[in-house]
Amino acid sequence: MPDADLILVIDDEPQIRRAVRDALREVTVRVEEAANGSSGVEAATNGRPDLVVLDLGLPDMAGADVCREIRQRSAVPIIVLSARHSEHEKVDLLNAGADDYVTKPFSVLELAARAKAQIRRAKTLAAAASSAAPVSIGALHIDTVTRKVSRDGTQLHLTPIEWQILATLLAAAGRTLTHQQIFDAVWGRQFGSPQQYLRVHITNLRRKIEIDPAAPQIIITEPGVGYRAELSR
Repeated sequence: MPDADLILVIDDEPQIRRAVRDALREVTVRVEEAANGSSGVEAATNGRPDLVVLDLGLPDMAGADVCREIRQRSAVPIIVLSARHSEHEKVDLLNAGADDYVTKPFSVLELAARAKAQIRRAKTLAAAASSAAPVSIGALHIDTVTRKVSRDGTQLHLTPIEWQILATLLAAAGRTLTHQQIFDAVWGRQFGSPQQYLRVHITNLRRKIEIDPAAPQIIITEPGVGYRAELSR
């Protein structure tokens, strides 16, 4: 199966690598393994995988550091496996470049579904970036080249900040971005309260692009973490 997606599993425990490989059997037959962080970073850089599954409990590098090292070299989606599940840790890992987070012990079906979703998202974004095609979500039409947004042919007027927030979320559609990641992308500065700034602008943006701002279907809140854009609505 030469066209099958390649998944890299980074974990120092052979039994976990075997469990992940078995869980991904429905996703692809091509799974490579790395037993520590440094070899995992090298494999992610040189092997050009379609997805990385990273366990945090590595002997040589902290999981967040592995995320950062990979992200500096590649845009490959990264799913983190962890026995911990605190909100603070999830925020730290997303800020370090992880795309998704699965808590151990993990469900085989859940991991496979998340792997498929991340691979699909990456391919969709790559295709959209190469074509610069407009984005349509139901009756909402977003032209990223002309920066125009319309619904049923009627143009919606977004402020520059609202457009930047929307464009940032669309560029990572399907992936949760932390408050800090959005704040840095839009405002480009290191001071101020990301949550406070974003809350007001997200509320105003939802009033313009959501059919029901009280029950948003496009800009979804991840409580305590950040926001993500959903295109399949």
